[in-house]
Formats: sequence, structure tokens, C-alpha cells
Amino acid sequence: MADQLLSAVSDYVSIPESYVRPESQRPRLNEVIRGANIPTIDLGSEDELQIIAQVADACRSFGFFQVVNHGVPLESMQKMMAVASEFFRLPPEEKAKHYSDDPAKKMRLSTSFNIKKETVRNWRDYLRLHCYPLEEFVPGWPSNPASFRDVVSTYCREVRRLGFRLLRAISLSLELEEGYMAKVLGEQEQHMAVNYYPKCPEPELTYGLQAHTDPNALTVLLQDPNVAGLQVLKDGKWIAVNPQPDALVINIGDQLQALSNGRYRSVWHRAVVNSERERISVASFLCPSSSVVISPPEKLVGDRARPVYRTYTYDEYYKKFWSRNLDDDHCLKLFEC
Repeated sequence: MADQLLSAVSDYVSIPESYVRPESQRPRLNEVIRGANIPTIDLGSEDELQIIAQVADACRSFGFFQVVNHGVPLESMQKMMAVASEFFRLPPEEKAKHYSDDPAKKMRLSTSFNIKKETVRNWRDYLRLHCYPLEEFVPGWPSNPASFRDVVSTYCREVRRLGFRLLRAISLSLELEEGYMAKVLGEQEQHMAVNYYPKCPEPELTYGLQAHTDPNALTVLLQDPNVAGLQVLKDGKWIAVNPQPDALVINIGDQLQALSNGRYRSVWHRAVVNSERERISVASFLCPSSSVVISPPEKLVGDRARPVYRTYTYDEYYKKFWSRNLDDDHCLKLFEC
């Protein structure tokens, strides 16, 4: 119910029992590596070969990287963050109009992750939007704040352009034709999760979002420039992905790991919370068409490289992904040859 929204309460003295993780599942924030050198790629560089080489290295080693000079205007990013903040500050009765715990809905405001299935909740509210084609979905989006539809649709268009630019670089980095990934992924859907993580009085006991991989192809994340919260697992250790001014965070989804025949990594990542400040992030997802067949290109499967994963449709994968708990084993393991 809408009264379960965390953003409906102004302040918490302690967290309810339903958010407390068992001892073995807590984030151990004191063990997180804070100063790691996350790859940052300047997409404005005139050296395209260098960009492609950097993309290849980041996709192999981290599965995550940040991009600067990416073509999404700073003004658009700032407006997106501002209207997101404005939305979550609306009166509870206004937000309640959009609340649903039905994961099948194309537009919904909800809390945690999948409130119907969970035994322990996440310290998060989120607005989930379908964003492509815009003309189909925008009329169903919130009309309050008044600028919401205009600001968010503008941001969606710009992120989509960036996503296809990155897919081109990823194709070339695998020595494929530049349009390979865009073509094989079909008329890609685009979704958005606008995440709100309130201040949390006991951040060491819970998560904003527990460890998971993304089931889609490519994720573009707009982080709050002043509040860290995203962490990625590398070599068995959690690394903080600290916000960079004007940067966007890119991560490889499960479908690009499969299409690269395991060369590129869809890695575990999570969101943690803090006691000092609320945090907002905006995740944009490029997703294959549901009927698309996912199979590695012949060029990546030869005498020396057998297929790592069996052929499947994205619809099959997506249903399997959402039938599990978010932090179960990597879903791709279920599709290994």
C-alpha cells in the first residue's frame, strides 16, 4: 500500500524490523574500498581507437565505467535530478495516485524491490517508467510536477542516443561491425527507475538495493553528484563508485555478457544508504525486444572458443530473472552450455 512508502515519513529514529538484514547479509560498510580507480572514458576525445580500447578494457575488467563529454547536456542532467527530487517531495496523497506493487505495470511508484516476494525490504522508493516509444508512454506519466513529462522525456531521448553510441563502441571493441549490437538487440525497449533513498538512521543494517546484476543490455546511471551510494564487486571486494562531476556511470547488463560470449562482464553491484543525506539516482535501461534471440556472434565462437551460453530469447531470460530473488546466483548460470 502507498502508506508503506519511505518518502511518506519525514524522519526515522530507527529502522523497522522488516528492513533489518540478517548478520551475514549486512553491507559491512567499513570494509568497502573507497579510493579505487574506476575507469573514466572521455567520449569527446578525437582518438576513437583509444576510446574503443578503453571501452574494451573497462568491459573486461570492471563491467562498469564512467563517461564524460558524453553528449547529454549538463542542464538536462540537472533538471532530471531536480524534477525527481520535486516528485518525491510531493504530499503522500499525491504520490499515492501512482502507487502499485504490480511489477507488470508500465508506470508505477513502489518501494523496496518486489514487495510481494521479499522477506526483508530495501531502504528505497522508486518510480518505474517505460520510455520507448515516448509518445506511447508519456501520457501515462505523472503530470505533477508540471515540468515532469517534458524534462524526463528530453532526458530519455538524450540517454537513448548515448546508449546507441556506446553499443557502437562495444561492437567495435569486440571487432564486430559497428552496428552489430544495435541490430541484434532489435527495436530496444527503454525503461527508467528513478530511485529515492531517504536518510537512514542505521545504514549498516540494510541496503538501498541489495547486490544484483542487470538483466538488460546496457544501463546508464545518473548519480546524485554529492552523495555516494553505488558500489561494485571486483575481485571479491566491494568498491565505492564515487560520483564525478558531469559524469554518467555505464554498466554492462547480462545480455551483453552473453552476446560477448563471456568476454565482457555483467557484474554485481548494490546501493547503500547513509545517515546524513538522502540520495537520488536515475537508472536508464536499454533492453532487447522480448522476441530477440540471444546468441554469441560466429566471430566470437570458433575452434578455440566454444559457446558459453545456450541460445535463448530475451523474454525467456527476463521471466527467469524475475522469478528468482534479486541476489540469487547470477541468472546467466542457468543458461550456460
